[in-house]
Amino acid sequence: MSQTPKNNSLQIPLSKREHKPLQVNPIKHSQPMGAALAYMGVKNCLPLMHGSQGCASYTKVFFTRHYNEPIALYNTSVSDITAVLDGGDYSILMAIENITKKNTTLKPELIGLCTTGLTETKGDDVRNIAAHIEIPYCYVNTPDYEGGMESGWALTAKALIEQHTQETIRLSPNKLLLLPHVSMQPIEVEKVKELCESFGFETFALPDLSTALDGYLSEGQGKLSTGAISIEEIKELGDSATVITIGTSMLIVAKAMLKKNPNITHLHFDHVMGQQNNDNFVATLMKIRQIEPMAHIKRWRGRLQDAMLDTHFLIGSSHFVITGEPDMCVGLCELLQSVGGTVDAVIATTYSAVLEKICVQNLFVGDLEDAMPYFENTDLVISNFHAERLLHSSKRDIALILRGFPNYEELGNQLKNDQLYEGSTQFLFEVANKLREDKHHG
Repeated sequence: MSQTPKNNSLQIPLSKREHKPLQVNPIKHSQPMGAALAYMGVKNCLPLMHGSQGCASYTKVFFTRHYNEPIALYNTSVSDITAVLDGGDYSILMAIENITKKNTTLKPELIGLCTTGLTETKGDDVRNIAAHIEIPYCYVNTPDYEGGMESGWALTAKALIEQHTQETIRLSPNKLLLLPHVSMQPIEVEKVKELCESFGFETFALPDLSTALDGYLSEGQGKLSTGAISIEEIKELGDSATVITIGTSMLIVAKAMLKKNPNITHLHFDHVMGQQNNDNFVATLMKIRQIEPMAHIKRWRGRLQDAMLDTHFLIGSSHFVITGEPDMCVGLCELLQSVGGTVDAVIATTYSAVLEKICVQNLFVGDLEDAMPYFENTDLVISNFHAERLLHSSKRDIALILRGFPNYEELGNQLKNDQLYEGSTQFLFEVANKLREDKHHG
């Protein structure tokens, strides 16, 4: 359903997908991190990382600092010695037994296991372990040496569908499944769900962080995940009449859903930022439900149009560099270009087909070392926290807006909304105000 035109003149050579033997100042994060985050979007899940203690500890610190929330994440504490001598089955079973015995009040409804480079290299059989576990169990193969955070998230959502969603040919006409990409913050998932619900849909999201890591203070935080979708609801997703993917990375999840029920209608959007894509998104919901959008939706559309006019002069005269996950980059790039902004370079974490739709001259799969040559002639950089120290060493002042993972500098990451009419409006004002502030001080 996305109306983004494909740039046929821009093809990414294989040499530019992975053009260096090592990462220097990397922006990419591992697949297990994306998988762990996805499991946090399932209610009362016990995310279990099958690997060394350091892998899980780093991931836990990473998310704790980004979200400023307690993180529910456990690990099997495999070492290079125990990996060879004891085997993967033993480590997983012992970890689950130790965790549940240590805290008798811990009642997980799902064990969500993801592998790491160590256990994948050894070749542990994580599939057949389910026969020895009484608690519902999901596994996903996420070696560190392949893909990135975006693919780890998508593979986990796919695994949840393949291993737990029941096959059916029935459809519930008003039931809608939203499949959001990894870069969408908890508040953004919540906002998109609310929009769909305003059209009368019974809306589910997978993974659903809208009630997890969302800045809500509650008891028992950090023991089990607090996602908004339960394993029982995941089992019953097969009768969803409509499945909407937001982000190209989530197309593999939609394919898994169609195998469960070939009668499902699948609709895809590269992103829901800016007027054009949101018009398409809202028009699609209107067509399915045969109703007009609520007044507040129309009003936010008008506010976005006004924001585009107000910010056009500042953004339209400025140059930008964007780094991050592909599904995030395409939305940010197209929104800035819709008001006349010039994007000099996009540096993505991993290769994705959606990158071929981005109309920029300089497009790389790489790291911050690749981005640095473009920093000197740009007005504003949109990147993660690691770009900050590089910009401080620059010979000139360059504005920075923090997006993606990680952001250790700012509070409230989980409540930043760049999606739909409302979020797009707020993002344009944030960019314009940052440019005005930087030019004023410059």
